This record gives sequence, structure tokens and C-alpha cells, in this order.
Amino acid sequence: MAIKKIEQYLATGRRKRSVARVFLRPGTGKITVNGRAFEEYFPTEAGRIPAKFPLTVVEMADRFDVIVLADGGGIAGQSGAIRLGIARALVEFNAELRGPLKKAGLLTRDPREHERKKYGQKGARARFQFSKR
Repeated sequence: MAIKKIEQYLATGRRKRSVARVFLRPGTGKITVNGRAFEEYFPTEAGRIPAKFPLTVVEMADRFDVIVLADGGGIAGQSGAIRLGIARALVEFNAELRGPLKKAGLLTRDPREHERKKYGQKGARARFQFSKR
């Protein structure tokens, strides 16, 4: 009995506190995030557009099914992490796509990281109001 091997391309994307593991499989263009439909997971266009952008740049939106396991952060961070993950997975699928993706700035990890809250303060930079008297 032969074991059927699934053809897929795996990549990881990160942004802020979010991590997205992206699996690209040949298919019809269906995107699933954490077992939910893409439109259900990202109810607004602000979350959907950045995540789909790498597929539209290389014009392969209808050639792959995308399965994403996203963790941590918020909507914007996860959307950015998915964007980087999809771009990296496309390069793994075909190295010739690296040029257009790099030109669109999709292979660069956004280095801006969440800054931790400091003790004795309200937040990372915010302070409690100072009272002279």
C-alpha cells in the first residue's frame, strides 16, 4: 500500500506578536485561517487585502488553497504575518517569483516589535500623571 504524499509548501510569517504558519496546496483559491473561512476570520477589508496581496502580485490567487494557523497578536499583526508567510511559501514553490515579491516589498520582515510594559509605569512609554503638589 503506497502512502499518498500531499504536495504542499510550508512557510512561517511573523509580525508584532503574531506568528502564522502557512501551508500552500494546489487548489482553487480557498483560504482557511484557524479552521474558519477567510471572510469570517477577517470581517473587514483592512484584514483581508494585506493577507491576499502576495497572491495577487504573482497572479496565482486561484491556483492555491491556503491553510493558515495563526497565533498571537491582533487582527493587523496576524494579517501581516499571513502576508509574509504566503510570500515565503510562494518563493519555496517557485524561486523565480522571488523577484516580483521582493520588488513589492513582501519578503521583508517588519522589525517593529511590541515593546513591553515597564514596572511602575502605565505602559511601555506612558507614565502616570505627575503631580508636583
